[in-house]
Amino acid sequence: ISQQRGNVTMKFLREQVTSICPGMTSVLSPCDVTTATSHCVCVCVMSYCWCVTVLYWVCDPQMIARGKNASDLFPAVVKNVACKNIEVKKLVYVYLVRYAEEQQDLALLSISTFQRGLKDPNQLIRASALRVLSSIRVTIIVPIMMLAIKEAASDMSPYVRKTAAHAIPKLYSLDPEQKDCLIEVIEKLLADKTTLVAGSVVMAFEEVCPERIDLIHKNYRKLCNLLIDVEEWGQVVIINMLTRYARTQFLNPNMNEDKEEKEKKKTEATAIVKRKPYVMDPDHRLLLRNTKPLLQSRNAAVVMAVAQLYFHLAPKAEVGVIAKALVRLMRSHSEVQYVVLQNVATMSIKRRGMFEPYLKSFYIRSTDPTQIKVLKLEVLTNLANETNISTILREFQTYIKSNDKDFVAATIQAIGRCATNIGEVRDTCLNGLVQLLSNRDELVVAESVVVIKKLLQMQPEQHSDIIKHMAKLTDNIQVPMARASILWLIGEYCEHVPKIAPDVLRKMAKTFTNEEDIVKLQIINLAAKLYLTNSKQTKLLTQYVLNLAKYDQNYDIRDRARFIRQLIVPTDKSGALSKYAKKLFLALKPAPVLESPFKDRDHFQLGSLSHLLNAKAGGYQVLPDWPEAAPDPSVRNVEVKESVRAVETVTARDRGPLGPSSGEDVKKSEKKSKPRIGSSESESEEDNDSESESSESEEEESEEESEEETKKKKKVGNERLENTPCLAVHAVFTQPPPLPVSVPQTIIPSGNLKTYELLHRITGEGLSVEYCFSRQPFSPDPHMVAVKIQFTNSATSEAKSLHVEDAKLQSGMRIKEFPEIGQSTFHNRIPLLITVSVVMGIDFSCSLMFFVSIQPPVGELMMPIFMTENEFKKEQGEHRNQCMEIKQYGPHFDCHAVVQRVTTAANLSRVPCGSDKECRFAGKTVTSGSLVLVSVVTKEDGAAQLTVNCEKMVIGTMLVKDILQALTQ
Repeated sequence: ISQQRGNVTMKFLREQVTSICPGMTSVLSPCDVTTATSHCVCVCVMSYCWCVTVLYWVCDPQMIARGKNASDLFPAVVKNVACKNIEVKKLVYVYLVRYAEEQQDLALLSISTFQRGLKDPNQLIRASALRVLSSIRVTIIVPIMMLAIKEAASDMSPYVRKTAAHAIPKLYSLDPEQKDCLIEVIEKLLADKTTLVAGSVVMAFEEVCPERIDLIHKNYRKLCNLLIDVEEWGQVVIINMLTRYARTQFLNPNMNEDKEEKEKKKTEATAIVKRKPYVMDPDHRLLLRNTKPLLQSRNAAVVMAVAQLYFHLAPKAEVGVIAKALVRLMRSHSEVQYVVLQNVATMSIKRRGMFEPYLKSFYIRSTDPTQIKVLKLEVLTNLANETNISTILREFQTYIKSNDKDFVAATIQAIGRCATNIGEVRDTCLNGLVQLLSNRDELVVAESVVVIKKLLQMQPEQHSDIIKHMAKLTDNIQVPMARASILWLIGEYCEHVPKIAPDVLRKMAKTFTNEEDIVKLQIINLAAKLYLTNSKQTKLLTQYVLNLAKYDQNYDIRDRARFIRQLIVPTDKSGALSKYAKKLFLALKPAPVLESPFKDRDHFQLGSLSHLLNAKAGGYQVLPDWPEAAPDPSVRNVEVKESVRAVETVTARDRGPLGPSSGEDVKKSEKKSKPRIGSSESESEEDNDSESESSESEEEESEEESEEETKKKKKVGNERLENTPCLAVHAVFTQPPPLPVSVPQTIIPSGNLKTYELLHRITGEGLSVEYCFSRQPFSPDPHMVAVKIQFTNSATSEAKSLHVEDAKLQSGMRIKEFPEIGQSTFHNRIPLLITVSVVMGIDFSCSLMFFVSIQPPVGELMMPIFMTENEFKKEQGEHRNQCMEIKQYGPHFDCHAVVQRVTTAANLSRVPCGSDKECRFAGKTVTSGSLVLVSVVTKEDGAAQLTVNCEKMVIGTMLVKDILQALTQ
């Protein structure tokens, strides 16, 4: 193979690698130039694979997590940020996020690429660019990040708006001084009706400004209605936020029950005090009603969030619905069980009744981990009562035989708690614990001693035999806590065992120096108590013990010995306290109360990390107390234009993707009903229903058609689409009057205007509606597009009271309705077989990514402007990098045909041009005034090249498609 052919192969290879992944040529070594020409493609593919492999090695997240340094390759990797390959771009993004802080100067070189990516037509690229830009923690780019987040918050794609919400906490952590600006963005995103954005923006709200509860007022009902369709982790965030919101805005639903419990202690006269009956706020009920279905969620966090909401907000009679859902989570992984049982243990203290039907669900399995066993014991102990205590004790008797020593110790403590709480079984539990004193396991015996000591404090005089039996165990038990408990018990009730107590002190004095500190302290206490009650037999023993303690290594023991010696052995130097020695040592002590460790945890919000740790964690939001008086509920009212009552309702919605193409795209969607008379309250309820129906996600774009035909109503094609601008036209059909009615003048459209069908005469019961874009200035507002609507009445009766009602508009859109047909402009009605035209203005906000009934082709969003040839070239040069789209299409087009077809597709004016082979057009968008430049150049072979320059990327891309379609037809 010749060297020349090898050089050609090498040149081709480097061009391909550079086009695929620019910048890698500085990392890759030259390929073998002697490779055969037939293997050229194979070498190119191998080199590309090598390129991606190198990036995978450099940008591997696992390698970065292991701490391996790859920062030396930063200059070579950062060049590939402009690569068009998505996989390579993702790897470069991972690398940049990791090393941008170390290489700030070089990272700034890629900022311009991210800024271009923010204007890319692909929503994934826009979102990725914003995600990486917000992850680069370089303070100098904070203004750029702020501007990017504001632009992304107004993006047409909900995915990009979701990414903008995620970027808000990142920017806030980087520069907290931007809080005010970020709150404005959060307020804007909170008004978003897309389910994809709701969870993310609430999370940003929680991170940046959780105290700004006023931002939630107007969006409270919307969040409640959208909750069922939000992603699972978004549901958790929203529910937790709404829980705290409800605690500040609604009254306690159990306030009357709490008052009744207090009033039971008072006299009957004071108990009969008039108080206002509690009436639950409708918004409070809305929250409970919309969260209840989420108890069936497959996500344990969502179920736990709803459970804590009901526990903190619902009336006592309704809290029980969460028990079954929580028990279902007990079949999940051990980690989930641990968190759920922590919360159930807290709930079962105050709401014991709701878990009693599921008692067997908390029985312990041999395969459960120790921490799960201990928590189940806690729940079983909380649920114990006179009815089920025998069953629970039989379970405990089985658990004591387990090989898990920690679990056995917890079981013995649970038995002690049951004996404390239920007096009927106290003797039974005490006898069972005494039997455990003969167990071979020392830890079991020691734990039993500790529990018995606490139980004996309740009735010591009735159990002197047990005290004697425990005194004999001092020779065998070696656990310090158990030995200390026995010594305390003998010393406290030494009067009940006067013969055994001195002998125990004698044995303890022999082993004093070898005992643990806790045991030594109890020996000193025992000696002091016996000295005060039986000084004849124990005086010498007491002095011996105090002398041993005087020289002990532990200063606590030395201090205790000196204090007791001065207190119980009176001398000339003794103070007045020696007279009260018996009262100090032998005073009656209250019996200990064995309480659950979860008793006081309910002041933390259930399901939170703080509740799990029983300590306030960082970032925890305190659960507010219920207000004493109900706050003003009108703050949650959203101003909705009140609909006008009418008789015949005709609604038309178009399902076309980006613009109506034919009458077939128009679906049947009108309603017919009999005359109705309703109040404003009923109408507002219908408005709320329509809002809840329109809360579906933009990504799903699903449609639900209900066909319910009765004698009173006919509903056809009730499609509800998210953010769908729709027009409801009301008409009243009456019998024709005896006198003729004059017809108003109509606006005659030009012959080149395309007409679209809005309502067919069959579905409209004889009333047909068509519309077109007149391309004339709309006099009330020059920023609106003029839409001409033609009504034709082919029915047997006349139509009147035609008007626009309840138009659903995208955020940023505006509409100027036409006067109602039936007022002074059009007299009273449309006669038979007569066509009436009206003009309506719509501000489409330069946005086309939605489905509307009246859908403008992209060309109708523009208005022509006059421009000279030099001005055109100048503007085209300045906008060359702003979404320039170049396409080629079929040959053989003359200039006249090009002008006719382009002006038909778009409302543009022709720019003078000295060449016959080039046609230029100029215009601007009606709303924003963004410049639009179009040029068509005919080549020698007859083909033509189309170039569109526009600041609005999406509009420019769609305009290219429409013009190409018009030219190729």
